Order: sequence, then C-alpha cells, then structure tokens
Amino acid sequence: MSLNEFLDMGGYARFVWPSYLLGVIVLGGNVWAALRMHAAARARALRRAATRPGGRPDAAPLRAGTP
Repeated sequence: MSLNEFLDMGGYARFVWPSYLLGVIVLGGNVWAALRMHAAARARALRRAATRPGGRPDAAPLRAGTP
C-alpha cells in the first residue's frame, strides 16, 4: 500500500478527511472553552476571596444579619 492509496482512503477521502478535520476543530474548541471557563472561574474565586474579611481566602465568610 502506497501513501497515495492510504490518503485516497479507497475513494472515500472526500468524506473521511473533512470528518477528521471537523473532529479536530470540535476537540480544539472544547479545550479552548474549558481553559477560558477555568480562567473565569479562577478569577471569580480570587475576587470573592479578596472581598472576605481581612482579604484572606481562608477567613470565615460573613453571615447574613450579623454586624
């Protein structure tokens, strides 16, 4: 089997290669979205931690109705 025969995929190359390309695009988009969402969640957590008493993430949270 030659490289050209492999790339031709038995005559189905016009269906197979675009499918592979679409799969790579979808997986890449999932990775990109996960990284973006992780960065946003981390930023929210750091902002929330900075607003706690003393600005320490390990400080006890304020309870509703306490002075």
